[in-house]
Amino acid sequence: MTKPPRQFFAPLASGAPQPLLELPVRLERTIHFVPAHNEKLRARVADMAKQVDVILANLEDAIPADAKEAARAGAIEMGKSFDFASAGVGYWSRINALNSPWHLDDVTELVAAIGNQLDVIMVPKVEGPWDIHYMDQLLALLEAKHGVKRPIMLHAILETAQGVANVEAIAGASPRMHGICLGPADLAASRKMKTTRVGGGHPGYRVLSDAEAGVTERASAQQDLWHYTFARMVDACVMHGIKPMYGPFGDFADAAACEQQFRNAYLMGCVGAWTLHPSQIEIAKRVFTPDIEEVKLAKRMIDAMPDGTGVALVDGKMLDDATWKQAKVIVDLARLVAAREPEMKAAYGL
Repeated sequence: MTKPPRQFFAPLASGAPQPLLELPVRLERTIHFVPAHNEKLRARVADMAKQVDVILANLEDAIPADAKEAARAGAIEMGKSFDFASAGVGYWSRINALNSPWHLDDVTELVAAIGNQLDVIMVPKVEGPWDIHYMDQLLALLEAKHGVKRPIMLHAILETAQGVANVEAIAGASPRMHGICLGPADLAASRKMKTTRVGGGHPGYRVLSDAEAGVTERASAQQDLWHYTFARMVDACVMHGIKPMYGPFGDFADAAACEQQFRNAYLMGCVGAWTLHPSQIEIAKRVFTPDIEEVKLAKRMIDAMPDGTGVALVDGKMLDDATWKQAKVIVDLARLVAAREPEMKAAYGL
């Protein structure tokens, strides 16, 4: 059951900020994870901010149980010690799961200390809209209590079979929803998939060509384990006007496979990906930034049909209303990139 349309954008607590009618227009190609208990990595935040679009203070997986409180304190320190907004960089935190012993303190302490600095809370293992409804109400009460001026957004991680089954309901559960990203490791475990890889393909997941008389070697090709889930997630996000994103790629040594997985996600409609290691930052930034020649072609398409209607011919290819819309997706993203990286404006010819 969802809230009636006239109540969907009503604040859930007296004194809480008005929910946003539209998502802020931001470039979020790279969501760089910082283990918030690690003092040395926290000290590099100012340098990291020059390279990425979002810095995320991680409190959940990969943080030892005996370091959870230190990670929470580190996330608060990061929010207080660096002006992310002035740097044009988003500041997010991934909290611990809703059923964990650290969850409630994560939410209450983060909002109390840095509620006005925190853009997005990433919620792991979201299984249905009820998880988002709970977070929505809790955040409204805390925002009102601590005088937070703008609503903190929610980004759900899709990492259980139940979450995938409910992805459309999750995407539309609250005006706080920023987006959804894929968590392939936990999702693989939830589905009982027989892989220990964190994202990417698997050499055993293939299609085989038909047998031919006299031919012993049959051609085969590795397939994408995540294609179905990507497609469902992207459709759910786009339907509700929120952002689909790819999650982690765990093999830091395999840059080529990382790039291919990120590119698959980009082509299917994702706007960004997690970067868990500095080597992945450049990969994500390159993949989720539209190619210069592609942008120039898309711009010629739009110039050939300024009002987006009718038929035109560009480079020997027929254009119509649908191809104009495709071209606009690329040019709009290029303009967003150029706004953050002015040197790209001339390169794109914008």
